[in-house]
Amino acid sequence: MKRICPVCKSEFDGRIDKKFCCDQCRNTYNNILHQETNNFTRQINRILRNNRKVLFEFYSNNIRKVSKEKLLSAGFNFDYMTNIYRTKTGKIYYFCYDLAYISSDDDYYNIVERKEYV
Repeated sequence: MKRICPVCKSEFDGRIDKKFCCDQCRNTYNNILHQETNNFTRQINRILRNNRKVLFEFYSNNIRKVSKEKLLSAGFNFDYMTNIYRTKTGKIYYFCYDLAYISSDDDYYNIVERKEYV
């Protein structure tokens, strides 16, 4: 029985439950189907990568204390982070992957790196 591929509209033979003529058409169909979700995730990942890049640029240049104004002008977005860690003393670390920032005093932030303890 001949069927028609929903992506490229070509006729094909095969198993009775086969919907697409080839893997490329199947992948194209699923990419289109999930495009909105993937774009949303991609946009958030782009912001997180940029935040980490900004923190890393300051950290790698041995600049550990940065003003909020400098972070914002470098393109940092304070609304996105990967983790929040609260210490027993009440300090709050905002992580962007392996780098974190913590509020020190009047619109200044300290940049720290996560250390894994065994």
